[in-house]
Parts: sequence; structure tokens; C-alpha cells
Amino acid sequence: MTTKPTAFIFDLNGTMVDDMEFHGKAWSSIINDDLKAGLTYEEVKKQMYGKNSELLHRIFGDKRFTPEEEDKLSLEKEHRYQAAYRSSLSLIDGLDGFLEKAKAAGISMAIGSAAIPFNINFVLDGLAIGHYFKAVVSADDVQVSKPHPETFLKAAELLGSAPENCVVFEDAPKGVEAAQNAGMKCVVLTTMHGQEDFSSYTNVIAFISTYNDPALNQLF
Repeated sequence: MTTKPTAFIFDLNGTMVDDMEFHGKAWSSIINDDLKAGLTYEEVKKQMYGKNSELLHRIFGDKRFTPEEEDKLSLEKEHRYQAAYRSSLSLIDGLDGFLEKAKAAGISMAIGSAAIPFNINFVLDGLAIGHYFKAVVSADDVQVSKPHPETFLKAAELLGSAPENCVVFEDAPKGVEAAQNAGMKCVVLTTMHGQEDFSSYTNVIAFISTYNDPALNQLF
């Protein structure tokens, strides 16, 4: 990067905690076991972006469920995910030190996630890392989720940083697309997708598997 960033915006699931397989299994249970959609696990994974209600709309259409039914299904999915993942809850390697380094460097940080607050708090409170973040933008805070840029633009606004001075940390192609739509550079965590899945995006500055990667030194 030619100029150093003033803000970091983190997606949460798959980016700060390596939990996407747990989300996938919880969604597969809801979609296939409960709702009998008959999707393969790979087909379920491809739909795992944006708000929970948006995922349900993509698979079942806009008219299948009432808003109340969507909320109930969403919460049930998160209960299943949390029950399965709780004993494994941990930060991706090196993230604790990276957060401390960013804080010491005066870089403002935010969460920009399509998760509902129930899940964001599960991670932030469970790992006692909420104090690092000046802002949290959840599914409840935006009209349209990723790949629309609203999540990241709102986080940047709350941090008081221009989009071009923000670096987003993401693990999903639609999240990288949202960052690109927001005019932000992106670091990709390869927790669930290989580099080939991001070939159409021009805003990726690094691919990493952990936060110990020396490629992150360019950010400071």
C-alpha cells in the first residue's frame, strides 16, 4: 500500500474465528433436515452470505416465510451453531497480537458483519475482545447486506475514516466484493475459500491463513 491505513474493519465469522464449518452444518440442518430443501452441503455453502433472512429468500423465495418465521428460523440456526462451536471458540492464530499491534499504532477498528448481534456478542464477549472495537455494524444496522457496501461504509463513517483509508478483513467472495464496492482494500483469510475464488476482485492486497503472516507488516 502506498499510504498506511487509518482503520481496520473486520468481518467476524471465518475472519476472526474459524467457525464457518459450524455455520454450514447448522444451516444444512435447518435447510435440509427441517425444511427438506434437498441441497448439497456445497450448495448450502454458496448461499452463506448476507443476512439470514436474505439466505432464506434466495433458497425458498420471498413468500415462503413470514418475518416472524424467519426470525425464529434464524435464531434456531444460531443456537445450533453456538451449541456446536462453543467448546472450540478461539481466535484465529496471531489475531490477539495483531489487535494489540493495531491498537498501539493508533488504528481504529470496527466489526462489519452480516451476523445478528446475538452471534457477534457470542464471539466478542466469549473471547473478551470487545474493547478493541470502536464500532460494531451488524445485520440489524443495515438495509441491504453484503455484497452491498453499506456495512463497510457505515463502519468507516462510525470510525471517522475515509473508505480509501480503510482495510477490510474478509473470508468470503461476497464480502470482498462489498469491500470493493465500498472503495476499500481487502485482506483475505483463506479459512473457507481458496485464492482462486477471489480472482475477479482487484482490491485484494494479501491472502493469509493466520494473522502471523508477514504480509501484514505492510499495514503498519
